[in-house]
Amino acid sequence: MYLPRTAADTLEGLAHGYPVIVVTGPRQSGKTTLVRKVFGSKPYVSLETPDQRRFAQEDPRRFLARYPDGAVLDEAQRCPELLSYLQAVVDEDGRTGLFILTGSQQFGLMAGISQSLAGRVALVPLLPFSLAELQAGGRAPATVDQLLTTGLYPPVHDRGLDPGVWYGNYVNTYLERDVRALLNVRDLGTFQRFLGLCAGRTGQLVNTTALANQCGITHNTAKAWLSVLEAGYLVHLLKPHHRNFNKRLVKTPKLYFLDVGLAASLLGIQDAHMMTLHPLRGALFETWVVSELLKSRFNRGKRSNLFFWRDRSGNEMDLILERGRELVPVEIKSGATVNRDYFKGMDRWEALSGDTETPKWVVYGGMDRQSRGQTEVLPWTELGELDHLL
Repeated sequence: MYLPRTAADTLEGLAHGYPVIVVTGPRQSGKTTLVRKVFGSKPYVSLETPDQRRFAQEDPRRFLARYPDGAVLDEAQRCPELLSYLQAVVDEDGRTGLFILTGSQQFGLMAGISQSLAGRVALVPLLPFSLAELQAGGRAPATVDQLLTTGLYPPVHDRGLDPGVWYGNYVNTYLERDVRALLNVRDLGTFQRFLGLCAGRTGQLVNTTALANQCGITHNTAKAWLSVLEAGYLVHLLKPHHRNFNKRLVKTPKLYFLDVGLAASLLGIQDAHMMTLHPLRGALFETWVVSELLKSRFNRGKRSNLFFWRDRSGNEMDLILERGRELVPVEIKSGATVNRDYFKGMDRWEALSGDTETPKWVVYGGMDRQSRGQTEVLPWTELGELDHLL
């Protein structure tokens, strides 16, 4: 069963303004299903197929000549040299919405786009389902702990697969296909351990030295491996906001997994009951909120406008949504009961920033919406209400 994707309208709109549309994102996030649904009238070619890839590599002009009205080229990062020839074709043709490319990792593909197709491409990163998409399709988990355990990858929800089994296979496939292709990793077990250590640090400041020491690798190797996880859309490095209020800002980014179910699986969390009792439940809830808000931006073809704010005294705001000169603060609390502690960060933020007018938001793990002065308290089921701020 196909669940409508929010990004579909964005793709249709961009196809009227750009000759090439590129849909990137992690493997199994639904890229192929989406583009074939939106651009069903176009021929479809998978460059994962050896004979098609060989044809594109050996005779790119003749390969592209087979598609005078454009095509969907799946897994285009497998043939980055094709992009230079694609530039000449779209420039000569002049039509918009001609070629639709997908790619599951940014190395190679994005370098080729920057060099050959700059100004001709609209880029849409597609992450796994959002909660709003599952809610619209009647597939949303009933509780927050179920959501955090199952994650939001389409195969888990489309086919009703056991998330523990599926995520285990997903990691093994990712290691074999992408990591071997991008890195000279002799021992994939070490990389998998690194991946698990990163899951244990989701929602925390990045510390590559500690990761390297625990994994038995060099600091530079840890940085390179983290870059691969970011390029494959498995993690996101959330940057601290640059505005100074007291000249003592933390400048290190925070690490977040882009799917909470993958992080939970790497941590060995097998069901909702285990999630309820897990010491990292709060970090995983925060991970889910951050990933949802990133999806909202990406689904509209926009870059992230999310930051966090933290000073060296420990004062922190979980999220800052940047809207021009306006900064909208968001606190994230996994508990189901609203209490006074939920607003301490807001009080400190207001004192430091001097901003008493901008609406403030708390997203929490409960079910009731509340208003507390200038702060709106939003239950996890209504997180989509923040879309208008993004």
